[in-house]
Amino acid sequence: MYEAANCLFFFYPKKSGPMSRKKLLFILPLLLPLNSQAHESQTCASTISELRVMLSDQTFPLKWEETSMDDGKPLVVSIYENNGNLSLSFNKTSEGFWAESAGTICQSGAVLETRFSREQIRLGPAANWTVRFALRKGGKFTLTKFGTDQLKIATSGWSGVFTPKLK
Repeated sequence: MYEAANCLFFFYPKKSGPMSRKKLLFILPLLLPLNSQAHESQTCASTISELRVMLSDQTFPLKWEETSMDDGKPLVVSIYENNGNLSLSFNKTSEGFWAESAGTICQSGAVLETRFSREQIRLGPAANWTVRFALRKGGKFTLTKFGTDQLKIATSGWSGVFTPKLK
C-alpha cells in the first residue's frame, strides 16, 4: 500500500538530523518566487503633488489629448484631485463625457497604474457599449510615459496615445 507520507518525502524527509534540515533550508527558498510583484513595495500618489514627486517631474501635464484615434474625435483626459483621490476624466470631443475613475495612481515597474472598483468608475453617455462592457465591474488603467510629450493609456480592450493638451 502506498502511504501519503511517502509523497511528502521531498518536504518532510524520513531522516532526521542536521543534514536533512540543511537540505530543506536550502531547497525552500528556491520554491519561493524570486521576481514577484507581490514583494515589491509600490509607490502611490493620491494628490497632484505626490504624483509629480513620484514621477520626479514637477511639470507633469494634467491634461492630455488623444492622437491615435481613428474617428477624428480625440479623447481628452484630465487628471485632478477629488475627495482625497486622484481622478481621471475622459471626455470625447464633440460627444461629451466618456468615463471618470477615482483612486490612487501607483508606480508599477515602468508604468503607472490606477485600479478601480465598479463603485469608483462612472460611465458617461459618450461611452460606447465596448467601454461599458469592459469597465462595468471595475478594472485598471495603465499609463506609460514616452519621453516628456507622449503618454499611452490602456485598459482591457482599448488603448490610446496622448500628447499634452495646451490650455
